[in-house]
Amino acid sequence: MKNIGIIVAMKEELIEIAKELEDVKTEQKFNLKFLNGKMSNKNIILVESGVGKVNASRVAQILIDNYKVDAILNVGAAGALDSSLNIGDIVIAEKLIQHDFDITAFNHHKGYITGVGDYIECDKGLVKDILNSAINIKDSTFKVEKGIIATGDIFCTDINMKDKIYTKFNAKCVEMEGAAIAQVCYLDKIPFVVIRSISDSPNGNNSITFDKFVKLASERCANVLKGFLR
Repeated sequence: MKNIGIIVAMKEELIEIAKELEDVKTEQKFNLKFLNGKMSNKNIILVESGVGKVNASRVAQILIDNYKVDAILNVGAAGALDSSLNIGDIVIAEKLIQHDFDITAFNHHKGYITGVGDYIECDKGLVKDILNSAINIKDSTFKVEKGIIATGDIFCTDINMKDKIYTKFNAKCVEMEGAAIAQVCYLDKIPFVVIRSISDSPNGNNSITFDKFVKLASERCANVLKGFLR
């Protein structure tokens, strides 16, 4: 891979990854700031998309059209759905689904997207390499798992919603961008993977937990990226 696009949703996530870049040049396109740099001799294009599926998919297409990326990585924080996950644990997506996409009125099951399907699989080679790199990180204070990640345009705080998403889709965590990026990459035939670190768990008050631990989650993701690219 020559050019790797990395999409984050928030400034906190961008800052931690940007610390690992060398020879950085900044470029403005479409009112977005793209950081072009090196990480372990790989060409990296890092960008903050903003929160939500439309922002994320827009940026994915810009990366593909303007930077000729060979792969796209989406990195950031997520809320735990699986009760075995703790703050700072890492989840590497094997596949993703949009839990809020609903055309069940037309006899499709929840999450099904016409022309795409429901679950969108990440590149198996990227998943394997990132998983191995993450497991080899010496810090033993967090778990590394692979599985399903659910995406929706909702910051999930409701416990009942959390339980429904977990039961319906068997997803380990929930966030707001990954499956939208996956859809664009799938349609454009670009390898991709989503890496998330747990910052909170939907409990009715998890926005406070998120604000407290988003930096930790971002640091963990940056370390996993660094290990993978090395």
